[in-house]
Amino acid sequence: MAGAFARQLLDWYQKNARNLPWRETKDPYAILVSEIMLQQTRVDTVVPYYQHWMELFPTITSLAIATEDEVLRAWEGLGYYSRARNLHKAAREIVQKYAGVIPGNLAELQKLPGVGLYTAAAVAAIVYGADVVVVDANVRRVAARLFNIDDPVGSPTLEEQVHQTMQVNLPKGEAGDFNQALMELGACVCVPHKPACTVCPIQSFCMAYKEGKQEERPVKKIKKEIPHYEVTAAVIWQQGRVLLAKRPASGLLAGMWEFPGGKLQMGESYVHGLMREIQEELGAIIEVGERIGIYHHSYTHYKVTLYAFHCTLNGGQPEALEAQEIRWVESETLQQYPMGKIDRMISQDILKLGRKMP
Repeated sequence: MAGAFARQLLDWYQKNARNLPWRETKDPYAILVSEIMLQQTRVDTVVPYYQHWMELFPTITSLAIATEDEVLRAWEGLGYYSRARNLHKAAREIVQKYAGVIPGNLAELQKLPGVGLYTAAAVAAIVYGADVVVVDANVRRVAARLFNIDDPVGSPTLEEQVHQTMQVNLPKGEAGDFNQALMELGACVCVPHKPACTVCPIQSFCMAYKEGKQEERPVKKIKKEIPHYEVTAAVIWQQGRVLLAKRPASGLLAGMWEFPGGKLQMGESYVHGLMREIQEELGAIIEVGERIGIYHHSYTHYKVTLYAFHCTLNGGQPEALEAQEIRWVESETLQQYPMGKIDRMISQDILKLGRKMP
């Protein structure tokens, strides 16, 4: 089974592989960037970000010498910003420790910031030809169906079986194409819902298909209910400028700029909640004016509805009590500051309205 399954898959891949920009190179840096971007993000979303990134930072050295704000601004909108910060740190480490050459050893690769087994295996296999398997969500799904594995997603036993079965079937010397073929199959044919089994090149080997269980594999884990929070944000104006706060260096959206605010407490009104948050965060008293808009966004583990308001100072001067720093900026320069999705929407609405508070 092993030889035929792998050969049919590779033949299919050679004829049907999508034309993706990172498949046109064997540059270790370009492959590393693409693999980091592709973590938890769809290919069609990644392509324009990857192309723009490689224009801004064409080499590992150019990324290493960039500022954090430049890196985060280039990543803005792609989400999971720790990936960008870790990639930036990894670039600096590669330049300092490896003279700018990305290591090909699996163990050395995993020592780099933000590089786990998946990314290390992808770089080692695709760039350096190491005979290792690369397991992402697509490969996990293909393996669970191909071998009819009934262990649930997230379980160690599923991961172990996927690695073992694919390692056994990996054709020596062709790990790069084999792994990419598995990912391609999972992305284009063996999709999560209504897989295109009739055109699958390895359908005859699929145990789940033979038993009519392809839609039941992989076995999904029970999802927890996602909490929802109501949040407020203050666009504080002073002499035609607006106040931005830089988030802490760790945690969600670390190092990004935002309009200060926070979660409402139980039974708290938007105005009183916002005034309380600003006093706690900045040590200042504000007067809350008209509402700018209502914004909705989903993060990995929770959802938020945010209410943004125009505000002015009514006592005290703001201090960076909880943020890394605060800065008064001209509204026309807001595009220069890396922000999360909601704060970027607020900044765009401010520019659309052309509103300047005294």
